[in-house]
Amino acid sequence: MAEKANDIQDLRQRRQGAGVLQLQGPDGHARVVNLEELTEADAELAAAFGYQPVFKRQFGYLSTFSFAVSISGLFSSVATTFSYPLHAGGASSAVWSWLISGAGCMCIACSVAELVSAYPTCGGLYYTVSRLAPKDWVPSISWVTGWLNLIGQIAGHASSEYAAAQLLLAAVSMASDFAYLPSIGTIIAVMAALTVLTGLVNSLSTYWMEKMTKTYIIFHMAVLVSCSIALLTKCEHRHDAKYVFTDVDATSGWTPIGFSWLFGFLSVSWTMTNYDATAHITEELSKPEVKAPWAISSAMLLTYIGGFLFNIVLSFVMGDKASILESPVEQPVAQIFHNVLGKTGGIFYTVCAFVIIKFVTFTGMQSLGRTLFAFSRDRLVPFSHIWIQIHPTTQTPLHAVWICVFGAIVINLVGLGSYAAIVGVFATTAIALDWSYCIPIACKMLFGRFEPGPWHMGRFSWWVNAYAVVWTFFASIIFVLPATRPVSGDTMNYTIAFLGAILIFSAIFWYTSGRKYYTGPVIEAEVSTSAPGNTRNGSESSEEFLRVQQAKRSQGVTI
Repeated sequence: MAEKANDIQDLRQRRQGAGVLQLQGPDGHARVVNLEELTEADAELAAAFGYQPVFKRQFGYLSTFSFAVSISGLFSSVATTFSYPLHAGGASSAVWSWLISGAGCMCIACSVAELVSAYPTCGGLYYTVSRLAPKDWVPSISWVTGWLNLIGQIAGHASSEYAAAQLLLAAVSMASDFAYLPSIGTIIAVMAALTVLTGLVNSLSTYWMEKMTKTYIIFHMAVLVSCSIALLTKCEHRHDAKYVFTDVDATSGWTPIGFSWLFGFLSVSWTMTNYDATAHITEELSKPEVKAPWAISSAMLLTYIGGFLFNIVLSFVMGDKASILESPVEQPVAQIFHNVLGKTGGIFYTVCAFVIIKFVTFTGMQSLGRTLFAFSRDRLVPFSHIWIQIHPTTQTPLHAVWICVFGAIVINLVGLGSYAAIVGVFATTAIALDWSYCIPIACKMLFGRFEPGPWHMGRFSWWVNAYAVVWTFFASIIFVLPATRPVSGDTMNYTIAFLGAILIFSAIFWYTSGRKYYTGPVIEAEVSTSAPGNTRNGSESSEEFLRVQQAKRSQGVTI
């Protein structure tokens, strides 16, 4: 141990003498920076991963954890998806779906956290393919992974904005004693306005985003706990435990009823997803190899336990299942709030759910904008020279943010034609994102090139990874089937159409254009000892720096 510590000290001294860092900008111009002027995280980003540092690292432990929790939006996500398990199998599906499906989601989350700890860049798991797959396979595998992740995030953001509009208008309807009932056109219009608001918030600098994100976890937990207590206290006619944990009452039309019951998994998978969102802001964290995986794993564990308990509370107090599913505002949980807590309480907690899901959209757009920036940095997407631009005042990729705002609005326009299409967007989010995680996880298992970071699962890693992949395959089969039978235009599951469109588009784009220029993640930065032209010494110093980082990770020594 002492010998290794001395070796690390020696490598630190040699790194300090390494000299300069050559940075290649998107315009092709190079500039030289003294390596000692960079923070440790920025220096590792450049030397270990070949990327130019462009973001300010202002997220700490609390704000990073709050960001990771905000992605799930537990309270509001359950509120907007509670109808799925009720249709699928009643109260028991709502409760046990969380326990069963949540376990699979936790395996995915921990597998993602392990990869993010080893390769903390804002490209997320897309970047890890370049380190996990054979060199000849990197371009094609990372291409598919990147497009699945990008479209999955855009679809997820679109569905969150749509749900936010539904919750806000449900509160307005309650205030009018349900005299006002919003049309689909009104929901779409409000969704568009809320999406623009999200873009405006994400036009702020990282400094203000970090300050805002810190407050989220406190507000969210206060709302979740107080609402649960209020519901249990004020409800006069609660169901008994036998009903909550064993009642199976499917209205989906599927037989056998046990198969119908499985459709309750959609609520869990839509809530517990986008695990790598925190990875997309790792270039805005100090010590990202520690903070990011810790935030991902702990936030998902909190969501898993909290979601299970909150669904139990809702099942005890929901009253007649048929009546809340026929709510005039088409929001069963908002109807529960109104039935149990009265008009004022119903409006208050429905508005709280709206505020929470808007936090989801704020942080989700921050992650999405950084994702598009990272993919543009590697020239994965069209017009990458536009989306990679960093605004000089905010130091954020504003062009990337606003094209994502536009994309989310366009996706939600399908709701004008069919509400079933919006449900398809929900399911597309879970499948596309989860497969964008499982492809790198499978590469880790198959090719044996993985080098763990400070957060890893040791001997349990392979088994957790394997269950994550198997679970995703199983859940994907459920999610592409229509949730209601008989199937008609209003009950069709359009998820398979959306997924097919994503894969067909990425394949056509690859064969017609992408394969001619895309080779995987690019190198923007290279360490040099004295002058930009000193290739041999630059290579040696870069290797030394990597050895320092490798030793630091394995021994837990801070340099």
